[in-house]
Amino acid sequence: MKKLFLFLAVCMGLNACHPKADRDRPNIVLIMADDMGYECLGCNGNTEYKTPNLDHLATEGIRFEHCYAQPLCTPSRVKIMTGKFNYRNYEDFGYLNPSEVTFGNLLKQAGYVTCISGKWQLNGLNRNNEDNQDVNRPVHFGFDEYCLWQLNRTRAEGERYADPLITQNGKDLGRDVEKYGPRIFTDHILDFIDRKAEQPFFVYYPMVLVHDPFVPTPDSPEWENPEKRYEKDTAYFADMMSFTDKLVGEIEAKLKEKGIWENTLLIFTGDNGTHPSIFSNTKSGIIQGAKGQTINTGNHVPFILSWPAQANNGIIETVISFADVLPTLCDVAGVSPEIYTSDGNSLVPLITGDKKSIQDNVFIHYTPRWGNRERFHNRWVLNGEYKLYRDGRFYDTGTDPLELNPLVELTDKQKQLKKDFERILDEKEQDIPFAFNDTVFNVKY
Repeated sequence: MKKLFLFLAVCMGLNACHPKADRDRPNIVLIMADDMGYECLGCNGNTEYKTPNLDHLATEGIRFEHCYAQPLCTPSRVKIMTGKFNYRNYEDFGYLNPSEVTFGNLLKQAGYVTCISGKWQLNGLNRNNEDNQDVNRPVHFGFDEYCLWQLNRTRAEGERYADPLITQNGKDLGRDVEKYGPRIFTDHILDFIDRKAEQPFFVYYPMVLVHDPFVPTPDSPEWENPEKRYEKDTAYFADMMSFTDKLVGEIEAKLKEKGIWENTLLIFTGDNGTHPSIFSNTKSGIIQGAKGQTINTGNHVPFILSWPAQANNGIIETVISFADVLPTLCDVAGVSPEIYTSDGNSLVPLITGDKKSIQDNVFIHYTPRWGNRERFHNRWVLNGEYKLYRDGRFYDTGTDPLELNPLVELTDKQKQLKKDFERILDEKEQDIPFAFNDTVFNVKY
């Protein structure tokens, strides 16, 4: 009942924001790469891929060392958009229930003009959910404009890279073998910024890069041969990383061109770990992607934040999760916490330097509901160094990143930490009991 009231409050136009002059409120740009783990960026120790724009962004802004998404696509997307643990609203792969309230709804109600461009995959095409052909769904979730892949068309009908099948504001764009999906999505955002620079705006860019298939980009020599544009080879992953970095640089350049960079909150992250077929060279050695898995490389993702007018620069060690993104966006936009519910905390005290920490650990509930990954269905608590699963396995993930050797003999400090983690898992068990075939959703707060 409370959830229904909140949804109606947003849709009916109740006051959702603090009185704050539009010119004082920052623009917000949230960019989320697809299948890009923490180890893929130079600023995080990568020695193989070229990411100069993102590395510079991290140097000038804030780099979070310990951000944890979910290990798989849709679980992360519904979590970041609603600020809730998966057991509250993750019902099916590729689906977000229309009853949910997203950061798009909240920021639009707060007076922001909103845009989403990139990957959607939330209408329920995978299981043929009700009304999955609804091309108005992004608008329902608070976005004034959209340019999306997999809105009401399946991947089998058209891919995301060369000759993409894209729906923009209710209409399918014409197919063109010379077109490249990521370029179309980015150009849509650049045009939106051009048109909306005089008012507070929110751009959500769930990128299609760097998800497989690993294929040439327009900057790859192979692109010149149309027959090779969907030639699959993990060797192209480096080119895809470079193109991702290039597009982020273009968005930064546009914000500076419009004179609004200083008061724009820009966040770059990834939705889950890198694909397991990708082995990346880093200063710490070769790291294999672990998308879908519960080890840290399955959901440890980059998180870079820039807000020149307000945020300090530097490195933040505090562990954060995707549940913290919605409260952060609402905080900087002046949206009252009374108008929404979330399982996360605002990062604003961290990025402005008011506090050194907002939390000591994060809780993850993971239900894949995709492919053969159900064996990874689990719950855990971690703090960036240690990790406890609900079955009692306790790891020092700093020294044992693949989680091969559970700790047995514990120091007094480790015993206390494990006890604290157990208490959190017990609390979540009281909220909703863990079950392998979990079908309970929308748990009341």
